[in-house]
Amino acid sequence: MIATDTYTIGHSPDPDDAFMFYAIAAEKIDLRGYKFRHQLEDIETLNERAMRGELEISAVSIHAYAHITAKYALLSCGASMGDGYGPLLVCPHEMQTSDAREWLRGKTIAVPGTMTSAFLALQLYLGEFQHVVVPFDQIFNSVKSRRAEAGLIIHEGQLTYARAGFHKIIDLGEWWTSRTGLPLPLGGNVLRKDMPLNVQRDLAAILRESIDYGLAHREEAVRHSMPYARDMDDKLASRFIGMYVNEYTRDYGERGREAIRRFLGDARAAGYVAREVTVEFVE
Repeated sequence: MIATDTYTIGHSPDPDDAFMFYAIAAEKIDLRGYKFRHQLEDIETLNERAMRGELEISAVSIHAYAHITAKYALLSCGASMGDGYGPLLVCPHEMQTSDAREWLRGKTIAVPGTMTSAFLALQLYLGEFQHVVVPFDQIFNSVKSRRAEAGLIIHEGQLTYARAGFHKIIDLGEWWTSRTGLPLPLGGNVLRKDMPLNVQRDLAAILRESIDYGLAHREEAVRHSMPYARDMDDKLASRFIGMYVNEYTRDYGERGREAIRRFLGDARAAGYVAREVTVEFVE
């Protein structure tokens, strides 16, 4: 690949991603002569584009990463981890049983994409299940319209589901952490491996500095993120950002790295990932 000084960054139109990339978008840090185009798309679209190797830098689901290791390496920063919380299964009424697995058997579940980490976590929890794929922001409507009987909720829906008239069936992040003692690895940022190593290192450093800037200037970074905070006020958006932009985002650390190995290893053992995954980081 011929190196250029302009790179495309793919990320979701969500407040946590906007928070992470704020300092780059607003040029609050030294960009080392590089220029960036921000491509905002839902996570499943980004997963699909990464499968084709289209973007130099992209947010992806950790589930999708298992399928793109030939093209991409994980940045050691930019993680979205659910440490005792994560994607939710919801339904429009309270269950009549305390056994969530029993209740879900035979039900159709609306999911935000089969390459999302939420989908893989649900497979690990439930096994095979009937599902219909819809955009993440249409999950509630799909359940309300009875296209599905339950919904797999990611992004801000994790905080707004009750207000939307739904009841929690199970929190998959809570389930995963109680089972493994580890956070649930949901998303990460990747770099295409055909870029020169010095460029990879520069871009990794720029992203880390952007995250650090946001954390150090939280109020202004949250303000920048508010246009992406669907159905959330400042307080709720700040809470959501705090859930997914934290010390794991600065660096996975050994616990975060072990969480990825365990998550993809369990998926491999269960037959949901076709081969063993060697996790490779740009340090």
